[in-house]
Amino acid sequence: MLELYHALVSTCSQKVRLVLTEKKLEWASRLISLDAGEHLSPQYLKINPNGVVPTLVDGGDAVTDSSVINEYLDDVYPAIPVRPGNPKTLAQMRAWRQYIDEVPTPAIRVPSFNAFFVPQWSGMTDRQFFDFTETLPLRKHFFRKMGKTGFGEADMAEALDKLGQTLGRIDAALASGPWLVDGHYSLADASITPTIVRMEDLGLSQMWAELPRVKQWYGRIQARPNFNAAYMPGSRHLGRSRRDASLESCP
Repeated sequence: MLELYHALVSTCSQKVRLVLTEKKLEWASRLISLDAGEHLSPQYLKINPNGVVPTLVDGGDAVTDSSVINEYLDDVYPAIPVRPGNPKTLAQMRAWRQYIDEVPTPAIRVPSFNAFFVPQWSGMTDRQFFDFTETLPLRKHFFRKMGKTGFGEADMAEALDKLGQTLGRIDAALASGPWLVDGHYSLADASITPTIVRMEDLGLSQMWAELPRVKQWYGRIQARPNFNAAYMPGSRHLGRSRRDASLESCP
């Protein structure tokens, strides 16, 4: 039995849940209580020393990082594939996945973290903020660079520009079919879905208001059976704690 250590609101967890459900794999849910600090427990750090979610455990072996997990699932459980079989088309899909990991995934952190963290940090002293960042194995220095007041206008403008670029590329790709690669739903679509959902939750859906192909694609995404399974109740709650957001390997 596959085990997934995950959190409802984690976009990385959502990405893996999309693929597990798409492939109709059975898996045991191991919800991590981030507020309780279970991500930093000695037991969890043994399977994921980064102290983030998700982590997949298969036969007692841990697989970390959501993009790696999703590729692993298609390697080991090839029924109902989420990757193209043609090597050239597979390369196109992986190029999309790499772009998503490098461009929109970091970009969405800027508005996400400003919305989630700054209101909660406003009452913290500098020492309390420093002590909080000391608890984070993976992103300590990133948070210190961000600071208690969040990202400024220049960072926000850059992030929105990158998200806009992403939407433009999605719209262009959809001119040749209903999905990003080869006319079939793939890891490219699953990988970008959590960013688009997060943008909607942040009130940024107007960014694709004039992109009808993106709007139609998002409608198809939401109509797929794996969407509601991945976005189970509580998955899109925005009033989460600072621990909830800091434990993702995605935004």
